[in-house]
Amino acid sequence: MPQFFIDRPVFAWVIAILITLAGTIAIFNLPVSSYPAIAPPQVSIKASYPGASADVVEKTVTSVIEQNLTGVDNLLYFNSTSRDNGSMQITLTFISGTDPDIAAVQVQNRVSIAEPRLPSEVVQNGVTVAKANNDFLMVVALQSRDGRMDSYALNNVIAAQVLDPIQRLPGVGGVNQFGSAYAMRIWLNPDKLRGYGLSARDVLDAVRNQNVQFPAGSIGAAPGPEGQTLTATVSAGGRFTTPEEFGNIILRANEDGSNVRLKDVARIALGAEAYGHEARFNGNPIAGFAILLAPDANALAVAEAVRTKMDELANYLPEGV
Repeated sequence: MPQFFIDRPVFAWVIAILITLAGTIAIFNLPVSSYPAIAPPQVSIKASYPGASADVVEKTVTSVIEQNLTGVDNLLYFNSTSRDNGSMQITLTFISGTDPDIAAVQVQNRVSIAEPRLPSEVVQNGVTVAKANNDFLMVVALQSRDGRMDSYALNNVIAAQVLDPIQRLPGVGGVNQFGSAYAMRIWLNPDKLRGYGLSARDVLDAVRNQNVQFPAGSIGAAPGPEGQTLTATVSAGGRFTTPEEFGNIILRANEDGSNVRLKDVARIALGAEAYGHEARFNGNPIAGFAILLAPDANALAVAEAVRTKMDELANYLPEGV
């Protein structure tokens, strides 16, 4: 076969030109999904340690997880970031062609090994492992037209009403919110704590022990007395939801019958879970989040799906947002 084309160079040139023309014509009609995956797959690890500085997060969370990432198949490299708002992120990059699902499972197994050595607060908040590109596909922001809602209130709207529907869209690998939802903030007064002979640990233990949810059971359920025909479910109070309820938490009961309550040593109010971000647009407060693209997803299709979903969600947002 090679000798055939060597003896007929003109025929060989004609075939080469026809193949080139056919490829040039086809490239304009080739769908995006048919292009080969060039970017290496990535898996991200996210965790949060509320109240900790970047140095504390690095020493107690980031480095502990990094020590258990060695030995993951097809791992090229990873980079980590520890922030002063208590959050951290590790992005692992794998060799091109690696199955992102298998890579995510292997990373999750490594994180599970490291979890017993992590602070309890980090484990309670959860360590998230997800396959996603580290670069932002697009950024979505909310703004209050009448100015009645600040950036913290808008962030709470995003966390409560927007993030879950957006994350369920096909092709969305994850979201990165530039802010946080509302939380109950407790500011302790060190002078009052010292005056009552209490510590911050005493306050934390009291809040954890009393702000709990217990099943109250039922009345008249089996096994019951003979002839019992009525069964009633008992509904008990759940977790505290208002500053007044938190303020009535008993820190210490004195022998004379008096109590030291949380409101005696602290200021309690509903505020943002973290105050590390504040965004503005033309001087007006806004709140936003970034979309992370899932591996092998069509960026144009995902962006259009996000815009469509945001148009639907606009009908359920607070007035003026």
